[in-house]
Amino acid sequence: MPFTDITGHAQPISLLQASLSNRRLAHAYLFHGEAGIGKRMTAVRLAQVLNCDHPIQTETLDSCGQCRSCLQIAARTHPDYIVLEPDPEAATPQIKIEQVRELDQHFVYRPLIGERKICLIDDADRMTIGAANALLKTLEEPPGHSLFILITGRLHALPITIRSRCQALRFTTPARTQVEAALILKRELPPDDARFLALLADGRIGEALTMNVAEVRARQQECLALVNPESLASSTTLLSASESLAKSDRGEETLSWLTRWIRDLVIVIVGGDQDQILHLDHLAELQRYAGRADIDLLLTLLSDIEKHAQQATRHLNVQMALETTFLRLREALGLVPTGAAI
Repeated sequence: MPFTDITGHAQPISLLQASLSNRRLAHAYLFHGEAGIGKRMTAVRLAQVLNCDHPIQTETLDSCGQCRSCLQIAARTHPDYIVLEPDPEAATPQIKIEQVRELDQHFVYRPLIGERKICLIDDADRMTIGAANALLKTLEEPPGHSLFILITGRLHALPITIRSRCQALRFTTPARTQVEAALILKRELPPDDARFLALLADGRIGEALTMNVAEVRARQQECLALVNPESLASSTTLLSASESLAKSDRGEETLSWLTRWIRDLVIVIVGGDQDQILHLDHLAELQRYAGRADIDLLLTLLSDIEKHAQQATRHLNVQMALETTFLRLREALGLVPTGAAI
């Protein structure tokens, strides 16, 4: 597919197309920005443009997306195109030095079909120190027929030596309206579902395009069932739900849903923009809670949930975090006195 298939990112794409037209591409690019917003897709499109059998030339250069070379790049079978990425099955996904050394062997030879050999390095920040040092040597003296495209969602996790040898292009999250329009067009979703997924994904178009609407809506209903007055009033229900969710590895996901629900409630309390409310179809319930909720307690609870999320890799007790969140939430909502015992 051509660049026009990408949602947002007009500035970095226009810079790439200008470089293509002027035949002034850098030997290495660093695409950085939030995860799941289209960096990788843009990199694939760039590789397709450079190898397209029937490029489209209007005001800018683009690929056809349908020729043999374009399809081979999409399928990762093109002889002049290679992808390096961490092993997703590994306990600690990394790009290892052996992978980079194999890459060096690949780039010794000239392209078989196109003008350039292209290497896409996804999650480049996950290179080991050895892999980064090995790649640095290649970037310092790149073969004339090479193009490297590094992708990262954690720019500062990359060594400065690597960053300094690439032309950096920053990708920003597409506007929510753009994501909604893409969901309606590409997935033929009704506007309400498109809005819901766009908000839930925080503009991460890649995530929104792959979400299962029915599953996401089911998760939403499960969360809403836990924050209704009857559930929050029952300590037994809350403790049982916390244990069940933790054992099924859905504790962190539930904390994320609770965060979104509490944020929606805060928006209602302060009279904020209702268009930013994820659970807009449950506005009446949020308004009922807003009349008696303690916003200071809610904001403190949000901050504590965020701290837990940042420390999740330390294997903290998720069940305890859920129990504490539920019990403090019912206090903040005025359902039990502050500091009440279980």
